[in-house]
Amino acid sequence: MAVPVAESWTWFPALALGVSLLKCLFISSYHSTDFEVHRNWLAITHSLPVSRWYYENTSEWTLDYPPLFAWFEFGLSHVAQHFDRNMLVVENLNYASPSTVLFQRLSVVFTDLVFIFAARECCRCVQEQKGSRDILNRPSFILAVLLLWNFGLLIVDHIHFQYNGFLFGFLLLSVAKHLQACHLQGALLFSILLNLKHIYLYVAPAYGIYLLRSYCFTQDNKDGSVRWRSFSPLRLLALGSIVVSVCALSFGPFIVMGQLPQVLSRLFPFKRGLCHAYWAPNIWALYNVLDKGLVLLGVRLKLLEEAELPRATMTGGLVQEFQHSVLPSVSPSVTLVCTLLSILPAVVSIWRRPRGARGFLRCLLLCALGSFMFGWHVHEKAVLIAILPLSILAVESREDAGIFLVLTTTGHYSLFPLLFTPAELPIKVTLMLMFTVYSFTALRKLHSQGPLLRPLEVVYLLGLVTVGIACEVIFPMSPWQQRLPFLPLLATSVYCSAGVCYSFLRLYVSLLRWDEEKPKQT
Repeated sequence: MAVPVAESWTWFPALALGVSLLKCLFISSYHSTDFEVHRNWLAITHSLPVSRWYYENTSEWTLDYPPLFAWFEFGLSHVAQHFDRNMLVVENLNYASPSTVLFQRLSVVFTDLVFIFAARECCRCVQEQKGSRDILNRPSFILAVLLLWNFGLLIVDHIHFQYNGFLFGFLLLSVAKHLQACHLQGALLFSILLNLKHIYLYVAPAYGIYLLRSYCFTQDNKDGSVRWRSFSPLRLLALGSIVVSVCALSFGPFIVMGQLPQVLSRLFPFKRGLCHAYWAPNIWALYNVLDKGLVLLGVRLKLLEEAELPRATMTGGLVQEFQHSVLPSVSPSVTLVCTLLSILPAVVSIWRRPRGARGFLRCLLLCALGSFMFGWHVHEKAVLIAILPLSILAVESREDAGIFLVLTTTGHYSLFPLLFTPAELPIKVTLMLMFTVYSFTALRKLHSQGPLLRPLEVVYLLGLVTVGIACEVIFPMSPWQQRLPFLPLLATSVYCSAGVCYSFLRLYVSLLRWDEEKPKQT
C-alpha cells in the first residue's frame, strides 16, 4: 500500500525536473538519421493533404507509423512553424538548422511529460515495505529513479533521437491502470498506444488474454480455473467498443479513401530483412553467427566452395533481405511461428491461473522478450519494452531484481553502437555507469536478504567490460577497422544475445515457480 502523499511525493517533482534539465544538455549533441525521419514527417503532415501522407516518397524516410502518430506529428508541426518554417518543406531533405534542432529536441523533452506522469502512477502502485522511513530506500523512490533516469531512454530519445518516452508513457500508464483495477482505462490507453506505434503488438497477446480472462469472466472456481457461466457479454462489448472506436478514429479516414492496403504496406515492410543493419541481440544474431561459423568451417574443410557462396550481405551493415549460406534462410512466417510458440506458455499461464495484474505484468514481459527474441527485423531499442516494465517487479521481488540487473545491464550495453561518434563515448559510458551503479546498490540495499546475482551472472556481466574496451577502445586503433568494420557490432550483438536469452529463460522459470507457489492475487 502506498504511503501518504503528503509524506512521500514531495521529492518526485524535483527528480523529474532534474532529469528534464539533464535532457536539455543534449540538445546540441549528435543525432541519428531518425532526426531527419521525424523532420520529414513533420513536413509531410503539415504540407500535404491527408490523402498523400502514406504515398509521399520524396525522401527515403517515408511515413511508416500508424495514423495516430501521423496526427501527433501534424500537431507538432503547427508549433514547429513558429521556430523555422523551412523545416516543414518536404523538399528540404536533411534540413537541420539550429532552430529546427532546438524545436525537435525540446519536443521530445516536453512530450516526456506523459512518461513522467506514468512513472508517478506506477510508483503509486508499488507495495511499500513496512517500516521503510528513509525516502531514498523506499521502493517507490527507487522505481522512480529506474524509470525517469533510465539510461536506454536517455540516449535513444535525447541523443540518438526518437519519441519513445512519450510512447512508453502510454504503456506504463496502461499497466498502472490495470494494477489499480481500472481495466477499461488500461484498455483504452493501450489501444491508443497501438495506433501510435505498432511495435507494441509485441505485448498485445498479454492484454487480450488477460482482459478476456480476468475482466470478461467475473468469477473463478475454487481451484482457480475459469467459471464459464460468469462470462459477461456487456464487459466484452465495452472492451470491443473501445478498441473499435480507437481504430476507427485512427484508420477510418484512410479506409474511406480506399488507402488501407497502402497504409498497411508501409507499416509492415517485410522486405527489410530478418535483421536490422545492427543486429538486435536476439536468437537470430546467434543463428547468423552460427551460419558464418559453419561457412568458415566448411571452406576450411573444403566442403564448400568459397566462390559459390553468397556475398556476406548480412554483415554489410545494410537493411535488406539476405540468404543464409549453410543454415536454412528464415522467412517472416517462420519468425511469426517461433514468436507465437515462445509466448504460448505465458498466455496459457494467465488464462489458467490469472494471478491478478502482476501475473499479467509477467506475461507482458515474456511477450515483449519473446517477440524481441524471435521477431522479424527487430530493432535493438525494442529491448526497452521489457526493461521498463520489469523495473516495477524489480523493486518488489528479490528474484526479479536479479533478472532485472542482468537484462538491464546487457540490454543497455547493446545500445552502445547507436552512439558511434568519439564525442559521445564519454557521455554514454558515464551515463551507463551512473545508472548501473545506482541500480545495483539501490536494489541490493532494498533486497538485503541475500545476493541478487549468482556467481556466473557476475562473471558474465564483468565480461561486458572486456567487450566494451575491445570494441570501443582497442578495435578503432587496430588494422582490422578497415577490413572488418562490422566486427564490433557482431561481438556486441552476440555477447548481449546470451544475456537476453538467459533473462528470458529465467523469467519463464520464475513465472512457473511463482505460478505454483503463490496464492491467487487480485
